[in-house]
Amino acid sequence: MKNALPTGEALRKRAETLGVVITKDDPNESSGAYEVFRARVSDAELQRRVIEAERHLQAQKMWVMAIIAAGASVVSALAAWCAVYMRSFV
Repeated sequence: MKNALPTGEALRKRAETLGVVITKDDPNESSGAYEVFRARVSDAELQRRVIEAERHLQAQKMWVMAIIAAGASVVSALAAWCAVYMRSFV
């Protein structure tokens, strides 16, 4: 069973850990100069943002793994080519 997303304060802490914005970002809404006066998003919206941030982090990790795998296959192909090339001189 998949782990359920946290709610309430645990969700806000997870969002802050991931660097997710927890306030509404409506440019038409006057919020004042201080963060405390800005309206916070609902738990559902914050969960959506957290899921999106986690997917982004996972995609970054997968991209790095794909580059490493591509490099390994190039090295393998070069090794095979060298083996065949050297075998032709024997």
